[in-house]
Amino acid sequence: MAPRELTPDEKQTVADMIARARAAMDAIKDYDQEQVDRLARALGWACGNEKTFVRIAQMGVDESGIGDREGRAGKRFKILGVLRDALRQKSVGVIEVDKVKGLTKIAKPAGVIASLIPTTNPELTPPVTGIYAIKCKNAAIFSPHPRAKATTAEMVRVMRETCKKLGAPEDLFQCITQPSIPMTNELMAECDVTFATGGKPMVHAAYSSGKPAYGVGAGNSTMVIDETADIKEAAMNSRISKTSDFGSGCSADGNLLIAAQVYDEMRDALEAEGGYLCNADEKALIEKALWTPEGGRRIETVAISAQKIAEFAGFDIPADRKFIMVEQEEIGKAHKFSGEKLCVVMALYKFADFDEALAKVRQIYAVGGIGHSCGIYSFDEDRILAHAANAPVSRVMVRQPQSKANAGSFENGMPMTSSLGCGIWGGNITNENVSLKHYMNVTWVAHPIPMDRPSDAELFGEFYNTETL
Repeated sequence: MAPRELTPDEKQTVADMIARARAAMDAIKDYDQEQVDRLARALGWACGNEKTFVRIAQMGVDESGIGDREGRAGKRFKILGVLRDALRQKSVGVIEVDKVKGLTKIAKPAGVIASLIPTTNPELTPPVTGIYAIKCKNAAIFSPHPRAKATTAEMVRVMRETCKKLGAPEDLFQCITQPSIPMTNELMAECDVTFATGGKPMVHAAYSSGKPAYGVGAGNSTMVIDETADIKEAAMNSRISKTSDFGSGCSADGNLLIAAQVYDEMRDALEAEGGYLCNADEKALIEKALWTPEGGRRIETVAISAQKIAEFAGFDIPADRKFIMVEQEEIGKAHKFSGEKLCVVMALYKFADFDEALAKVRQIYAVGGIGHSCGIYSFDEDRILAHAANAPVSRVMVRQPQSKANAGSFENGMPMTSSLGCGIWGGNITNENVSLKHYMNVTWVAHPIPMDRPSDAELFGEFYNTETL
């Protein structure tokens, strides 16, 4: 069924919001670095203080029915990390001078940003986008997911009130209160750039809008555990990553490839961390609970507790079980457990040697998640680098809980974000963590420098002055 057409009222609403956003940007066009940093700090505190963020995060879980109230609240650290990264960089006027190359770089706003908000992060994505946006003197208009529109609207209200208190225009941040596909499409077509964090249809729409867009790709995070791994650490981190917000994120561990020498030990350690291992009959029931006969993912079992998944499947598991495990051998489109699961279910694979592990990684990403993320638990640096060279992904986490690490943490150097580019593999324009650099235009000023031209002999090497065609 074709989507309905945009109504005149919706078109005018978007036009009015764009106009107000441009006026707000104009009002702060002369702000210096100190002024935008002060705004960024104020936003960070207003949205990232524990009381406010927990309240709105839990509101998001209650409104959407997706995720875990405690786990969602735990994402608060991301706002602190984004603020840290933003404050450490220049974003106004001259931001870099390279005297050797004679280059000076000047930052300028990107413009009015359309920010598409996923149902899994209605409280986190607005302040993350907001801090980076205001740091570069942009305005942002948020288009929430219909299932979490009140949550996004509440966080944006906090952001607007913060601007008002500091004497900055409230319309630097606006939110569509009655979101629809036609309105979102119109917003993307009229803004300057779109940041689309969400599912494939949302990203595809952003890329089809006729304006620049940063999108993300699907996840299917796969972790390799070899015989040198700290098994207790690997099991604990796998549980942390898998259970955060009931596995709603695209970075939650989906597949564990475990060396045969430590397979039983790792499986037992996962059970000690709260995993429930399905038997063959239960595994078949779980598959029916997660996917329709046509192969589509059932929304009813996305990001809910292990007990609710089991109940939906038709059996019971103990109340203390935090996630569900299935043992798997086959990989491919026809084998659903080798794809993204978006819940607290993970698949366990066994490999005999490391070459087999590398082959299985390639096979899994041919099913889904190409370009996104993977990880490894190993103390063999040669294997770590071999895994990273082999996997068709943008980021590899070493001995870390994937869903707490690949978008930046306080214990690694990844840029803090809530949007993970998946590169050309995943159909995205960037494979970086979308962060401050993506929120600005940069003008390069080039001064003359001493001649930097190698000789022809140096350039062509052994081919210089050889026979020509």
